Amino acid sequence: MKAAGSPLRLKAAAVGWSFVILAVLMIVVFYFYPMIQALILSFQTGTGANLSFNGMDNYKRLFTDSMFRTAVKNTFIYLLVQVPMMVLLALFLSTLLNDRTLKWKGFFRTAIFLPCITSLVAYSVIFKYLFAGDGLVNSLLLNLHLISEPIQWITHPFWAKITIIIAITWRWTGYNMIFYLSGMQNIDPAIYEAAKIDGASSSRQFFGITIPMLKPIILFTSITSTIGTLQLFDEVMNITKGGPGNATASISQYIYDLSFKYSSDFGYAATVSYSIVIMIVVLSIIQFKVAGDRNG
Repeated sequence: MKAAGSPLRLKAAAVGWSFVILAVLMIVVFYFYPMIQALILSFQTGTGANLSFNGMDNYKRLFTDSMFRTAVKNTFIYLLVQVPMMVLLALFLSTLLNDRTLKWKGFFRTAIFLPCITSLVAYSVIFKYLFAGDGLVNSLLLNLHLISEPIQWITHPFWAKITIIIAITWRWTGYNMIFYLSGMQNIDPAIYEAAKIDGASSSRQFFGITIPMLKPIILFTSITSTIGTLQLFDEVMNITKGGPGNATASISQYIYDLSFKYSSDFGYAATVSYSIVIMIVVLSIIQFKVAGDRNG
């Protein structure tokens, strides 16, 4: 047996590190270093290079900032409405597309997944025109006699939120669907055959077999969807610009405004950024606990 510090082992370790050292350095430089700098920045105030340490003042300001409360409220409305709806819709679509007898499955799967790879800015601008007062959506609803006058999708506080929710759901449902579809295809068909022999209905099989077997994937997509919604920016910025009257403003848009639109306050913007980190951690822990994951 060779010694732990033998030249051969050291050479093997050096070869192994040579493959990963560049990636490790890149991660440290472009991920961890900015995170640490942002954390330090959150305890400072001032503009440009004229920064000074102000302790916990930025964090105390969060509790008295009405605009921050508005942005958090709007973001949580998106989160509580859109994420469950998207998860349920993705489960429904993946169940339909997992049917072996369905024709053109490849086409439908591709069509539903395609929104995920479209440009965020491009699709947001298209949605803005589709849901304009004289846009295609209103024209279609008027022609079908479902409404008597155009809905102000972009300029009404309630309908503007609905437009954002529809846009996010359209883009990301296919992303989650692919995960569920992959999980369903890895479930042994013999389990379903045994359930059929025992007289279990399709709905009983879905809730008794499919959902429990997909539990880790559902937890994963719920957490990633939560993170994505808390960081929501492109749709709000390009469709409504946070309006009308901040009715659709998100936390990320507020960070942008603090940094580049108002008089630049990078210290407080970093503080608001870290509030998102805290929310993500808390909500992820809650989701792990609700799902009964022992590692949560």
